[in-house]
Amino acid sequence: MCEANAYLLKGDQQELIMESVDILRPEEGKVYIQDIFGGQRWVEGRIKEMNLVQHRILLTQD
Repeated sequence: MCEANAYLLKGDQQELIMESVDILRPEEGKVYIQDIFGGQRWVEGRIKEMNLVQHRILLTQD
């Protein structure tokens, strides 16, 4: 499996916002994420880091 978990950076804390992310698409100040089960959401912010070896996506709102 190639999915990753998405986290939102809040200060120095990382909050898990979605597991098993399959689709990630940045659009105009927001990031669309969808998991392998069809769950989806928009997050205000931007991609800070993607580490696909560790299956982690880090988003930030700053």
